[in-house]
Amino acid sequence: MDARVAVLASGSGTNLQALLDDPVIRPWIALVVSDRPEAYAIERARTAGVPTVVHEKGPRGDDAFGRALVSVLRDHHVDTVVLAGFMRVVGPAFVDAFEGRILNVHPALLPAFPGAHAVADALAHAVKVTGVTVHLVDEEVDHGPIVFQEAIPVRDDDVWDTLEPRVHEVEHRLLPAALRALVEGRLKVEGRRVHVLEMPA
Repeated sequence: MDARVAVLASGSGTNLQALLDDPVIRPWIALVVSDRPEAYAIERARTAGVPTVVHEKGPRGDDAFGRALVSVLRDHHVDTVVLAGFMRVVGPAFVDAFEGRILNVHPALLPAFPGAHAVADALAHAVKVTGVTVHLVDEEVDHGPIVFQEAIPVRDDDVWDTLEPRVHEVEHRLLPAALRALVEGRLKVEGRRVHVLEMPA
């Protein structure tokens, strides 16, 4: 299998690191993009020898941002995109350009707690269960056919610093598995449902 994957990240890049640490996925990662020049994800990519781009053009939610980003990724011959803690809305033009080839990881059991503060929202609502979702991206925010979900119990004494690491642990398992299934052609999408096929023997 061959792919050219761009990973988009705005923060520390722990999910990027999980992808870089996967020996199958690492050769696929062709580019890391951040909208924040200070993001540690950029440093992780440089340490791994992966090309980086800082792309700050356009206000949040502006489709011009996504169109410009498409040009950046096309220049690097990218065919698959992973949103790994990317805090910008990429817009319809971007989704159209990479339709069916964009994965997002979200720290909640969608459709519960969409948006940028999912872990804090779960704690604020005192839910008993939260989790992680990896899904294909469509034109709505934190929406699209779900590839994987895994529940995480929320303890009565949980705070951000105790819950977030357990969320990350699940993200770091599910996201590489979803990317491998996508690149290997093992995702069968039927409407809102995604069937993940096993690798042939």
